[in-house]
Amino acid sequence: MRILVTGAAGFIGSNLVKALESHFPTYEIYALDNFSSGHFKNLLGFKGEVITADISLKELWESLKSYRFDVIFHEAAISDTRVLDQELVMRVNTESFKYLLDCAICSKSKVIYASSAAVYGNSPAPQSEEGGLVPENVYGFSKYAMDMIALKFMALNPEIQVCGMRYFNVYGPGEDFKGEYASMIRQMFVRIKKGLNPRLFKYGEQKRDFVYINDVVNANIKAMENDVSGIFNIATGTARSFNDIVKIISDITKKDINVEYFDCPYDFYQNLTQANISRARSFLGYSPEYDLERGIKEYIDYLENC
Repeated sequence: MRILVTGAAGFIGSNLVKALESHFPTYEIYALDNFSSGHFKNLLGFKGEVITADISLKELWESLKSYRFDVIFHEAAISDTRVLDQELVMRVNTESFKYLLDCAICSKSKVIYASSAAVYGNSPAPQSEEGGLVPENVYGFSKYAMDMIALKFMALNPEIQVCGMRYFNVYGPGEDFKGEYASMIRQMFVRIKKGLNPRLFKYGEQKRDFVYINDVVNANIKAMENDVSGIFNIATGTARSFNDIVKIISDITKKDINVEYFDCPYDFYQNLTQANISRARSFLGYSPEYDLERGIKEYIDYLENC
C-alpha cells in the first residue's frame, strides 16, 4: 500500500502520518508539505519520504501520477481564516483539489480530504451534511467549493472513492507552532500556565463542538478502511462553552481562574457549532472516544511534559 499525506508537517497531517506509520508499518508513507505554515519538528521520527512542494502547482500533480498512490490524504490548505486574499485562498485550496483528483484518476487512488465546519457559517445547530451551507468567509467558501467538486467527481467516477471530512474544532498535540492561531484550549492553558488570566469574548457562553485529534485521526483511518464515499461531519456531536474549558482546566490544575471578558471585535463570529455525526457513525463506524474532559486532561499532560 502506497499512501500520500499532504500538509504532513501541519497539525492534523503530522498526527495522521505518525498514526499510519505506527498502525501500518509495511505501508509506504509519503509526506508532502511546503513548510509555509507547518513545522519540520512535527515530522521528527518520520521514516518515509518527505516531498517539499506547493500543492497549487499543476506540474506537481502531473509528476505525482507516476507514484500511483493507493490512498491520498489531503490535509494541505491555507487554513488561517485571517488570510483575506480571496484569489490566493481559492487557488491554493480549491484549484489544487482539481489537480489532485485528476492525479487520483490515473491510479484510482482513494481520496480522503479535509473539509471544514466553516462551510456552515452561522447555520442553526446541529449542523448536518446536507444543508445549511452558508460559509461566511473565503476559507469556508473554498472548502464548500471543494465539497461541490468532490460530489460531482463522485457522481462521474463512482469507481474512485472520495471522502470529505468536515472537521469541527480540532485540538491536541501538534499545534504548538500555530501560536495565536492554535486552539482556544491551548491558548487558554498557556496563558494560565504563565499566570495570566484567560481572555474571552463576552461572556464565554459561545459554544463549539471540540474534537480531540486522536478522534480525527481515527476517523480518517476508518474512511481509508471502509468501502465508502461521501462527506462526513467529524466531531463529538456535543457543543461545549468556552467557560466549560476554563472550569475543566481549573479542575485539572487546581487553580482559581479569573476570566477577562471583552467585546467580540468581529462582524462575523460563529456562536454555536454542533455536528450531527450520524452519517459518520453509520458509514464509517466512527464513534468519538474523547469527551472534552478526557481530551483536555490528555492534552494538558502532553503540554506539561513537552
